[in-house]
Amino acid sequence: MIRYKRFLVVAFSLILIIIFTIFILQRNKYPLEFNAERAYQDVAYQLSFGPRTMGSEAHEKVAEWLINSLREQGWQVDTQETFLSGNKVTNIIAKRGDGTPWVILGSHYDSRTFADQDPNLANRKKPVMGADDGASSVAVLLELARVIPKNINKQIWLVFFDNEDNGTSSGTGWAIGSSYFVSQLVGMPDSVVILDMVGDKDLNIYMERNSNPQLNDEIWSTAKSLRYSQFIASYKYGLLDDHTPFIQAGITAADIIDFNYPYWHTTQDTLDKISANSLMVVGETVLTWLNEYPK
Repeated sequence: MIRYKRFLVVAFSLILIIIFTIFILQRNKYPLEFNAERAYQDVAYQLSFGPRTMGSEAHEKVAEWLINSLREQGWQVDTQETFLSGNKVTNIIAKRGDGTPWVILGSHYDSRTFADQDPNLANRKKPVMGADDGASSVAVLLELARVIPKNINKQIWLVFFDNEDNGTSSGTGWAIGSSYFVSQLVGMPDSVVILDMVGDKDLNIYMERNSNPQLNDEIWSTAKSLRYSQFIASYKYGLLDDHTPFIQAGITAADIIDFNYPYWHTTQDTLDKISANSLMVVGETVLTWLNEYPK
C-alpha cells in the first residue's frame, strides 16, 4: 500500500512537471500578448514631447527615452552617431539573441520639419507632429521589445533610424539614418522588416512594390491566417523608405506601410488619427511572423 502511494505521488509529480514544462515552452514562444493599449500610450507619450524634428529637444528626449526603455527590457542597446547633411544622426540599435536566422525590425523615430503637404498654405512651414508617421511604428517596435522572449532562438535587432523624414520632392535627403546604418553594417541579415505609418484608424496596408516579393508573401499570408483584412495582398505603391538602402545592398527587405493616409506630412497628423486596434493588427502580425520565421 505504501509503495502504491509512493508510485501515485511520483506519477502525479511527473505529470505536473510535464504540464509545467509545456506551459513554459509555450510561454517562451508567446511570452506575453501584444498590448495594443500600451502601444497607443507610447504614441501619446512621444507626442507629449512635441515634434521630434532634427536637433530639437523633443528629438533628444525621445531618443533618451527609447534607449532607457529598451535597456529596462533587457536588450543590449548601442547607438550609432554621425554627422550627415549638416545634422547629427543617431541610430538606436537594440539586440537580442545570436546566430541565425538574423532578423532586423526597423522604424524611424524622427518627425518631419515642415508640413509641405498641408492643405493650408500657412501651415507648410510648421513641423509635423508625426503621430502616424513615426510615432506609431516606434510604439509597435517598443511593444515588441517587451514581448519578444529573452531566450528567442534567433538573432533579433530592433533599429530606430534617425533622419528618415526630411527629404524633398526631388528625392534627396530621404532615409539618411538607414543609409548610414547599411553602409556600416557587417554581415548580411536574413530579413529586414521596416514599419512606417501603421497606426491609422482606417488601416489599409498594401504590398510595397520595391520590397522583396517572397517576404511580402510571408507577412501578408501571416496576416491572412490571423484574419486581419487590413493587410491587402496586392501592390499599390512603390516607395523610397528605410527599406530602400537594404534592398540596394542586396538584402531581403520589406516595408509595412499604409501610404494611403490623408494627413501625411500635414499638421493634422495627430493622436486623434491613431487606433490602438491598428497597432495591434500590425504588432501581432509581425510577432507571429517572427515566431514562425523561417517558414
